[in-house]
Amino acid sequence: MNDLPHTALRGTLHVLWVATLAVPLIAVLNEPSATRWLGVLGLLILAVAYAVALREARLWVLVAATLVSIPLVAPVGPHDMSTWAWIGGGAAGFAPLLLSGVWRWLAAIGAIVLSGVVGTFVAHHATTYQMISAAVGATIIAMAGLPMWFAGLLAQARAGREARAELAVSEERLRFARDVHDLLGHRLTVIALKAELAGRLAESDPQRSATAAFEAQRLASSALEEVRDAVHGYRAVNFPEQLEAVRDVLREAGIRCTVTDVPVHGEGATQLALALREACTNVLRHSHATWCMIDVAEEDGKVRMTVTNDGTEKPSGEGNGIRGMNERLAAVGGKVCADLSGDVFTLQVVVPA
Repeated sequence: MNDLPHTALRGTLHVLWVATLAVPLIAVLNEPSATRWLGVLGLLILAVAYAVALREARLWVLVAATLVSIPLVAPVGPHDMSTWAWIGGGAAGFAPLLLSGVWRWLAAIGAIVLSGVVGTFVAHHATTYQMISAAVGATIIAMAGLPMWFAGLLAQARAGREARAELAVSEERLRFARDVHDLLGHRLTVIALKAELAGRLAESDPQRSATAAFEAQRLASSALEEVRDAVHGYRAVNFPEQLEAVRDVLREAGIRCTVTDVPVHGEGATQLALALREACTNVLRHSHATWCMIDVAEEDGKVRMTVTNDGTEKPSGEGNGIRGMNERLAAVGGKVCADLSGDVFTLQVVVPA
């Protein structure tokens, strides 16, 4: 059974059902014999069964009550009032509202056919019974089916809005996760190198060890500040400063680094700076590089940054960092290309100028 709409539509269905039973009730009360009470009993059973079917979603109760009402209600009342035809019309009208799929229409047609059968045995007017049932059923469908259809559309629209809201939240979480990865991945790698260097130099060169330890502390403080800025949505990255920092870090790690760049501003500079951090992290983590070249050039309205290094042993393919970089750049019309030729790894980032 389909999920029924809100209280207003339930009220409409109740009113229609009571209206359907009004004519049979009048016909039953006009019966001069004592069989009228059997008819009243049949109508009472129908009313209770409908309430149970609507509230408890037990359609079989309504079907059983409809069949039981045939011997109780059909023979009662004047023949010209076609007593049971109105009940059959109610069944034909409510079946498409309470069922789903092809069964709704089969049940409606079956109710109309059953009305004709009852009319044949009771009043010998099958066509009259069927016409009344079809008219009553069509009226119920028109008056209740259209509001239920609109209610279904509203429910789907509400579900669509909720799904879009959940998707937006998920995308924002992914964006924040990528930003945190970009912020902390590079910084923590450098801090680890500085701490390792300080540990190795602690006995042989205490002064350099202290300098490395102080630098690790400074980087940790800087990373903490950047994470705070990212949380509050105020993070901004300076691309020239990032280039200088990356070059210094690579050189301190024993990697020859050459940089060729052009001035880049705006959102493109921020995106390139974040991509440069990821590239530097990859060089330090996933290679035994001896040299690294960073080339930034502008052509055809686009800025292209190419980072090339040797000593890469990791198989070519996208890790979490490059995948996140690609997703972030795609949002601003940029793209990322990675290639491994021998042990030389090339990362190319393109953003709108």
